[in-house]
Amino acid sequence: MASTHRSPFERLRTQYNDVDLVCPSCGYDDEDGEWQAATAGRTVQYRHVCPSCGAIRRRTLSLDS
Repeated sequence: MASTHRSPFERLRTQYNDVDLVCPSCGYDDEDGEWQAATAGRTVQYRHVCPSCGAIRRRTLSLDS
């Protein structure tokens, strides 16, 4: 159940954690992994590092108007 106290960015990170933890490089399913989020000005970057092969995936959102 979604909490009304979580930000849209936290809800998106949770969505990535729920559906996008299979590495496209090696196929490893990181069931216990999670995406990390960082902000810089008007950019939010989500990042996941595959514990099997080390591949780094990023999703970047720009908050430009």
